[in-house]
This record gives sequence, structure tokens and C-alpha cells, in this order.
Amino acid sequence: MYIKSLECRNFRNYESLHASFDPGTNVFYGDNAQGKTNILEGMYLCGTTKSHRGNKDRDMILFGEEEAHIRMVLHRRQADHKIDMHLRKNKTKGVAIDGLPIKKASELFGVVNFVFFSPEDLNIIKNGPAERRRFVDSELCQLNKLYLSELSAYNKVLAQRNRLLKEIGFQPSLAATLSVWDEQLVSFGKQLITARSAFIEQLNAISGEIHRQLTGGKEEIQLLYEPDTAAEAFEERLAAGREKDLRYKMSSVGPHRDDIGVLVNGIDIRKFGSQGQQRSAALSLKLSEIQLIRTTVKSTPVLLLDDVLSELDSGRQRYLLDSIKDIQTFITCTGMDDLLENDFPIDRIFRVVGGTIRSEVSGMDSDRENKNE
Repeated sequence: MYIKSLECRNFRNYESLHASFDPGTNVFYGDNAQGKTNILEGMYLCGTTKSHRGNKDRDMILFGEEEAHIRMVLHRRQADHKIDMHLRKNKTKGVAIDGLPIKKASELFGVVNFVFFSPEDLNIIKNGPAERRRFVDSELCQLNKLYLSELSAYNKVLAQRNRLLKEIGFQPSLAATLSVWDEQLVSFGKQLITARSAFIEQLNAISGEIHRQLTGGKEEIQLLYEPDTAAEAFEERLAAGREKDLRYKMSSVGPHRDDIGVLVNGIDIRKFGSQGQQRSAALSLKLSEIQLIRTTVKSTPVLLLDDVLSELDSGRQRYLLDSIKDIQTFITCTGMDDLLENDFPIDRIFRVVGGTIRSEVSGMDSDRENKNE
């Protein structure tokens, strides 16, 4: 599977963009703030309906315009498929697959899988629990259509329950309706806890070997799922915490407070790891995503590397580049030095300047194209 082309109109800083890609390695280079990351964001948006930055639709529309359009063409299983995305400032986005509108984001499941790696991801380990939950949720949403639906439902119920907790302070009689939201929160929450537990178990099996190779056998990594509550105890703990929730006007128990523990040689590197250990662990997790997609959905993902190479030392650069030679990769960078020094094969180069893009090198590699089928 690989991306063939991308068209954008009034998206971010692109009034108009059309680019065709190679099934191998595509590099976008140029100064900062020229629009390189916006290209990767457009692809990711088409595949997931969400921005990796977490932005709202209106924030991705070119200043002064009311709507934006993105079209991505991909090749999968001997056929081309088209995903159209229509962003509007004051309405929900419109999405169509091969010309047929879809109603739910879950309908995109299985069409394309992305692994997105940005400098911010190197902080997955040292930042707070929210970053690690986001990592788990973003991958599970691509791998499991049901999880995407359950996560969305849980977040909606959580927001409704928190709103009700605030309203009860002004209208105490509303407390009688709290049990309705409690029941739904527990129902959806249990599903999230079960899915996350299974995911971390899978990820553990894959990341261990990757991390050993990355560190030359010096380090052993172990991931621990740290649920805020066990699935079977959720209902009881939620009931026990009701008075606290009413006092603070927010839900204090549930998978929205989960965390992921990361041990290296038995040490919790979230607190006691060096920056090098934390970055190696983050890199292992992202590379594990690639392998997990291959084994779970039997498909080759597309890798989006947003200015990551400049953040890694030469050893980690080489390991990363050696690990991705057989999948379609999009790389953004300010210069070509890191790629040239590592003798990394590049199939197409694009120069990005102020919302314009120009292909400087092109050439299709038939061997790569067949491999990405």
C-alpha cells in the first residue's frame, strides 16, 4: 500500500497544491515555517479524519477562506482508491471514499494506516500521562474500528457527566440523573481498559526485541499498563468517589486517567531515565507501531517522519533509516545532510517554499512498488 498523490485547496498555507509521490522515500526539504509539516498533516487527516496536532477544522483552513478540500489517492491491493476531505468552518467535515460519502470516521478503518513520528513524540516518555494515552489511543483507533467507536462514546459520556456535575451545584435535584451517566461511563470504560491492556501486551512482545537491537543488547524495555481502575472494579470505585466528584465537579475515576509505565533494566525511566534512554524508548515504540500494523491488519503502513532526524544522534538515525527501507516514507527536513551522510536511498525530493512545492528529483522504483502492494 502506498500514497500516489495529494491535492489540497485552501488548506493551511496552501492555496493550491498537487503532488505525485514515489512508493519509496519522498523527502520535503526547506526552511522552517514553509509548509512541510502541513503536507504530512493533510495525508494523516485523510487517513484518520484527525490532525496529529489536535487542531480543529477551522484552524486548518487558509486564512480568509470558509472551507478547504483535500484529496488523497492511494494504491492498495492492485487498485487505486480516493479519499476526499471537505473542511468547513462552521459545519462538520465531509468525507468520501471513492466518491461515496461516509457518516462515521470508523468507515476509514483499514483503508490506509499511518505511523506518524514527530519531535514531540520523543517526549512521550518524559511528558505526562496524557501523552502516553494519546499514543495508545491513536494507534488503537487505526487497528480496531470498535475501539474508535468506544473511545468516542466514552469521551462524550465523560463530557456530559462532568457538565452535569457542574450543573448540580446550581440545581441539586439533577443529582438523581447522575446514575444514568455512571452506567454508560462504566460500560464504555470497561471496553477501553480491556483493549488497552491487550494492546500493551502485544506492544511489549514487539518492542522488546527492537529495543535490544537499538541499544546493542545493553537495555531491556518493559511496558506496564497502569489503569486508574481495573475493569471489574470500575463501577464500585466510581460510586465510592461520587461525593468527591460532586465536590470538585469532575470525574476522578476512569480510563481517562490511565498511564503507561516504561521500565528499562528495571528502572522507571519516566522519572529516572536519561534523555538518551527516553529517546531510545520512544523510538522503539514508534518502530513497534510499524510491526504491529503489519502483524495485526496484514498491511504495510505509510511512515510520516516530521523533522525527526535532526533530533536523533547518528546511531539512532542509522537504526531508524535501516528499519524503514521497505515501506513508503515521507520525510521533512531543513537540509539533506543527515540523509546523505547515512547513504539513505531517496526516490523523490521536493523543495518547499512559502506554500509552494517543486519536485527536484523523480524516479519510480518498480521493485519498491511491487513490495508495497
